[in-house]
Formats: sequence, C-alpha cells, structure tokens
Amino acid sequence: MTARTTGQAPERVDLLGIGFGPANLSLAIALQEDSPRTTAFFLEAESDPVWQGGLLLDGSNMQNHPNRDLVTLRNPRSHYSFLNYLFEEGRLVEHLNLPMEFPLRKEYAHYIKWATNQFHAQAEFGARVTGIEIAEVDGTPEYVATCSDGTRYRGLALVLGTGRTPFVPRPFDALDSPRVCHLTRYLHTVRPLEQDPPESIAVIGGSQSAVEIVLDLAKRFPRARIVNYVRKFGLPIKDTSPFSEEGFFPSFTDYYFKASRSSKNVLDAYMRPTNYSSSDPDVLHELYALIYEQRLDREQRIFVQGNSEVVAAEVDGDGVRFEVEEVHTKDVVTDRADLVVLATGFRDLGPNPNQEPYPALLEGVVDRFRFDGDGYLDVEADYSLRPHDDSTPPLFLNGLCESSHGIGDAGSFSLLSLRAATIRDGLHKRGIS
Repeated sequence: MTARTTGQAPERVDLLGIGFGPANLSLAIALQEDSPRTTAFFLEAESDPVWQGGLLLDGSNMQNHPNRDLVTLRNPRSHYSFLNYLFEEGRLVEHLNLPMEFPLRKEYAHYIKWATNQFHAQAEFGARVTGIEIAEVDGTPEYVATCSDGTRYRGLALVLGTGRTPFVPRPFDALDSPRVCHLTRYLHTVRPLEQDPPESIAVIGGSQSAVEIVLDLAKRFPRARIVNYVRKFGLPIKDTSPFSEEGFFPSFTDYYFKASRSSKNVLDAYMRPTNYSSSDPDVLHELYALIYEQRLDREQRIFVQGNSEVVAAEVDGDGVRFEVEEVHTKDVVTDRADLVVLATGFRDLGPNPNQEPYPALLEGVVDRFRFDGDGYLDVEADYSLRPHDDSTPPLFLNGLCESSHGIGDAGSFSLLSLRAATIRDGLHKRGIS
C-alpha cells in the first residue's frame, strides 16, 4: 500500500478536493489568500507527486509565459508566484539572464513542488480515492470520498482536479506489455532500459511531446532505429500567432462558453493547432536537421512516417509487432519495435469517440447531474455541474472543462489562477465560506 504523508482533515470541510496537482493547488492558494475562513482539504493519489514527472526531459521548456503561473493573473502580489519562488531560491538574477523565452520544464516542476510543500497541512498524499457518494447528515447533504484503505472524507462541496485521462488508442488499449507506455510514463519506462538498450522504437503521435520524445530517444539510445508514426502528412508547426493566442484570454473563455455546440466545433478546429498535434519551430528544426545529417552520413536511424495509422498490434516477446496502414492508399506494412511510446494525448469530456462522457470517479454520483442535448455534461460558467435538483451539493470540475470552456481550459497554466478565482466565487455564491 502507498505510504501516506498528510495533514489532518477536520470532521467535515467546506470543500473537499480530489487531486492536488497545479489546478487544485492554485485553488487552495486562492482560498488561503482570498477566503481564509473556507475550510478545504485535498486528497492526492501520489505519495510524492511530481508535475509532469514522466516528461521532465533535459532542455525541454514550458511553452508558457512564466507569469501564467499558479497565481499571478489573479494576484500579482502573491507570495506563491514563480517570480517569488526564484527570489526565495536565490536564482532570480541568474534566471533573468537565461537565454530562453520560456522556463525549463524541470524548473517549473521545482516551483510546483515548492508551492505544494507549503500546503501539506491541507492535503493527504498517497490517498487514492476509489468512490464518491452523497450522504445526508443532520439534514445537510454532503460528499463522502472513500479511499482505497477505507478511510472516508466529507465535504459540503467537491472539486475534482485529477487531470484528464491518458488517451491510449486502439489497438494498443488491448495490450498488456511493459514495452508499451503512454507519454505520462515515458521517463519511468525508458530509464530502466538504458542497461539493455532497445534496438527499435516506435513513437505514435504528432504532438510537441512526440517530437521531444524522438529527440530524447535519439540521444539516449543513439544506435536504435526510431520511427515516428503520424496520421498527417508530416509534423506541422504550432500556431503561435498572437491573434490565435488570444484564445487563452479570459474573454475568449466567456465567448466560447456562450457559443452553440456547432460554433464550438468551428472554434475548436481553428484553435487546435495552438496547443495540439503541432510543435514549436525549434524542436522541428532540430529533428529535421538531425535526420538530414543522418541521411548525409548514410546512417539514417530516425524516420518520420506520415499518413500512417497503426491498425493492429500484438505482444511479440519483449516487444510489439504491429500493422501500419497508409491512410490514403490503404497499403499495409508490418513493423516491430522493442518499445512503443504513445504520444497520443488525453481524453476530453464528451460523447464522441476518443472522449469520455464523465470522469470515472463520478460514477457513483453522475446520475444527479444533467447532460445537454448534445450529450455533454452540463457545466455552468463557474465550472460547477448543473444538478437535476437543488438537493445535490455543489460539484466543480477544475481543469477538465475544455469541451465547455474552450482551449484556455486545456491542460496548461494559461488561465489556471483565474479559473481558481471563478470556482472560489462559485463557492461563495452557494453560501459555502
């Protein structure tokens, strides 16, 4: 059983949080600074959480302005800003001299840990929630979360901030092999292989993470054959136009929330290249130059195979054998890899393929809430779920609402602190403080 490190939760709190990553951490800070009378307690499955621990690659950066941190858009004077973290760690001047547009991902992980460590009294770590229910105590409905060891926690309101579910596409979802890993487990998987390096590796997906992983693999296993399979013709560049980036403004969140589902689909198609299935120029140029040099040396070991989709796969000894279909000609070839890395992203909430209708942890209470005519959970502007009746206590989704609030609610820091303020205000509106 996972060891726990914990504060002590009161008998019942105003707000019970599931997950204590950046989203709920930002909310905890907002409550401490703006609503100190609101009691809150958070349950985190990991005993020692590390933000993006599977992707803290050497040299990789945040792709986000450092001031879009846990607090600054809500409270520029906060103790918990990235700038103050640098100051307290004695690295502010040195960091300001760093010839990089964005912070190193490793440094942001240190920042998140620094802030998390200041809230240990309000969280329990190594507490994996297995079920959520609603109970009535002395005439007051409340949430009860049960952990894997049977411990139960109670709250007048609940906020779910567990992050999105990793997307494992077919046919890999049917495989049980330690040689198939989602990007969230990348470093945990490849580090043990360094003593016995794989000879062949497949990377599935065309995201920034996919390109970063290919480059990391090339350095980590320089003699391996590495093939990046992507459905598109090639690896597109990310849309970093400042006009497109206004999709990460709070005004766009309001605009998107009020749009019809058909309009949301149009906006999604436009905004998608700002955050998904595309990469920054620096890593694309590095990868292309590396492949070019290998071809020049007649030792090409890295390949980007466009217009390709894996349609069948099976475990083959210590590796995976799979069939790859050319998406236009429908030609099929067979390949084998000692390691398959799925840089395939995450599931959004919704009724469509590759989505999930609701977070799995809500299975026991989801029938208390409404779905709209298109099959999506009915989410209010303040990130609360719309209940069927007023007897259901408030439930908020923190960082899971891209399908209702747009690209600014993606898994990034862009509007993290403003979302925390909105949820805080939603609690106050419902008399929880």
